[in-house]
Amino acid sequence: MKKKTILCLVLGLFCFVVQADIVRLQGDTEVHGTILKRTQQRIWIDIGPEVIAIDMEQITDVVQDSVGEVEDTPGTARLFRTKVNLPDLSPREQAKRVGASVIKVSTPGGLGSGVLLNEDGFAITNAHVIQGETVLRATVWIPQSDGTLKRTTIEDIEIIAVNNHLDLALLKIEHPDGIPFDFSVLEKAESIGVGQTVFAIGNPLGLERSMSQGVISTKQRSMDGLTYIQTDTAINPGNSGGPLFNTQGEVVGITNMGILAAESLNFAIPTRYVKDFIRNREAFAYDEKNPNSGHKYLVPPKRKSFGTAPQLKEGTADSQ
Repeated sequence: MKKKTILCLVLGLFCFVVQADIVRLQGDTEVHGTILKRTQQRIWIDIGPEVIAIDMEQITDVVQDSVGEVEDTPGTARLFRTKVNLPDLSPREQAKRVGASVIKVSTPGGLGSGVLLNEDGFAITNAHVIQGETVLRATVWIPQSDGTLKRTTIEDIEIIAVNNHLDLALLKIEHPDGIPFDFSVLEKAESIGVGQTVFAIGNPLGLERSMSQGVISTKQRSMDGLTYIQTDTAINPGNSGGPLFNTQGEVVGITNMGILAAESLNFAIPTRYVKDFIRNREAFAYDEKNPNSGHKYLVPPKRKSFGTAPQLKEGTADSQ
């Protein structure tokens, strides 16, 4: 329900407002009203007697009365969430909202990124980030009461499921203080389109909490029997497993690769694969004794043959 606000002074005018949207400006000034429209350059707000336009360069923060209502996801044990009524904000504003949900995943062999999917610490990353590793560390940024983020390293991590074909892994992280994590929601509907603005947050080359911005180049790039989101958003080693967001703050993909010999050819795993992987996680349950789990097995050497081996025709199978 919308909040009822009292008479407020805005730019020298007295006005009654129904929706408690707040636009904070430089110089500790606030404008209260109903946000009607916003772009990356400007925001329009109804303050009662009139509608005013404010340049984004003058704005330090935007607080909307409704920032989305969390929906439960039956059948998934609430391992991921979706939201409705999400505001469409600029990447700069959304980064402030979703930044705390992005994590760094470290192993003895390297590092990558990930994103928290619910308050209990379930997180998604790429399978190749943890491939062959059992000792994991997660670096999280926990919001503090003063508005800052506290960098915290967590070693209590459980590998829940791994799907090497989709290049996805589900992790469970325990909060050191036992309180709920900040998390990001998955895209409710597959509504992304070519040219749509997206942004990624991750740890490229270990540079923590780096953000890059671009657009959707295509949402149906076929490779190895799967379809990927292609984007010109900068993706580098260390971004793997991190989230690709839309301007509503939803995760629309999990970044997993880029073409090093070309520019602006980067790819992300669509959320439909992420949801399906989580729903069917029991089929991909992690087991170090299972070659389909997170371990990498080397191809065994070929058997030596003694004597003259039979000649095989092209297309026949070797019985050795």
